[in-house]
Amino acid sequence: MSQTAIHISLTEQRLKLYEDAEEKISFAISTALNGAGECIGSGCTPRGEHKIKIKIGAGCAEGSVFVGRRSTGEIYSAQLAELYPERDWILTRILWITGVKSGFNRGGDVDTLRRMIYIHGTPDSELMGEAKSHGCIRMRNQDMVELFDQVVHSTPVFIEE
Repeated sequence: MSQTAIHISLTEQRLKLYEDAEEKISFAISTALNGAGECIGSGCTPRGEHKIKIKIGAGCAEGSVFVGRRSTGEIYSAQLAELYPERDWILTRILWITGVKSGFNRGGDVDTLRRMIYIHGTPDSELMGEAKSHGCIRMRNQDMVELFDQVVHSTPVFIEE
């Protein structure tokens, strides 16, 4: 049985999927505009060892809109964006991650799961390779589908500067 893991570099703005310690694929991403950090309310991307806690959106159409981790039944479009300019668009699929190190990214005011940090799809108009998110890891929708289909619950996720 092969071992799969996700490595996220905040410096490089890249997500790499490894299988048996060999790089399988690499994607440009966008992490937090506010940089790295673990505190609730910081708008930062948490560092350290995590794992996928919940996979959301299997079978949904590419561009499906999620609010509160539930599909709204909408498909993202420029017209929809004009109607809801305040939305932080979470599209296509969600990989909700949880920290594994108590006191650093799990529990209390540093709990990644409670902070609702996801790996998720985003509008194609959003730049990749630049830190622009509110803390989550944003990906192109087609990349998100490809990644989602290759990982399982508890897949390790390492986030480093």
